[in-house]
Amino acid sequence: MVEMPERRQAVRIVVPWRLSGRVLDGREVRILDLSTAGVGVEHDDPLQPGASCTMEIPLPFGALQLAARVVWSLLRDGGELREDGPRCRYQSGLAFTGLTPEQRAALARALETLRAGRGAPEREQVR
Repeated sequence: MVEMPERRQAVRIVVPWRLSGRVLDGREVRILDLSTAGVGVEHDDPLQPGASCTMEIPLPFGALQLAARVVWSLLRDGGELREDGPRCRYQSGLAFTGLTPEQRAALARALETLRAGRGAPEREQVR
């Protein structure tokens, strides 16, 4: 397996519980990790790298709707069989775009809440 160089610019906080978000084309996603620069998500259908979207992130103080761009999307698991057929799982990385100062502040507050609430393991990764 080829290791890709890490390109993240911000520390990401791993979300330890099941936190659902939504890409505002109606697609439900599971939020895996979050930073001031982007979000890692898991979902059932592929996202197109380069595509623009709006990511909705539910937070205790209200949902954030943030403009984002799909940086990468990979098939992670294609083996779970269900009554309605096989289920594929994808993981994608989205980079936030054009955040306002208010959105940046709300995102920073959400990250602080995540850190404080569970002693989040930080993954120092540079993009």
